[in-house]
Amino acid sequence: MNKESLNIALADDDDDDRMLFKLAIEELSLKTEVSYFENGQELLDHLNLENTTLPNLIFLDLNMPIKNGMQCLKEIRQNPKFDLIAVAIYSTSSSEKDIEETFVNGANIYINKPPNFNTLCKVIEKVVRLKWQYHTSNLNRDTFLFRI
Repeated sequence: MNKESLNIALADDDDDDRMLFKLAIEELSLKTEVSYFENGQELLDHLNLENTTLPNLIFLDLNMPIKNGMQCLKEIRQNPKFDLIAVAIYSTSSSEKDIEETFVNGANIYINKPPNFNTLCKVIEKVVRLKWQYHTSNLNRDTFLFRI
C-alpha cells in the first residue's frame, strides 16, 4: 500500500455508520484519505472514472440499495484493474451464507460491525494496519472472519 497515505473507500447506506466510521478513522495515527459512498453503484462509478485514484482498501457493506455489497464485490473481482484492492466486508450480517459467499467471491476479510465506538476504533485500526500481501497469501476461513 502507498506509504504516503492510505486511500480507503467506505460504501455504506447508513448515515450513522458512515459518521462513526469517519470519527474512528480520525482517531487513527495514520495518514488516510477516505471516500464515502451510499451504495455499491456510487462506489463502482467512482472506481471506473478515468483518472480516479484507486483505494488500497474498500470497506463494503452488504445490505445497500441500488447495488448491494455482494453485487459490488463480484464486479470488483471481475475487473483486473482492481486486483490490488483489498476488500473488507463490513456488515451487520453474521449469516454463514453471507460469510461463505463473500469468501468465495474474493473478499479479503469479513468484519461484523462492532457494537460500540471503542471496539469500532480497534477493529478499523487493526484492519488498516494489516500487511495485506501476507494476510491474503494464506487466506483461509480462519483468517477471513475477523474477530477482536
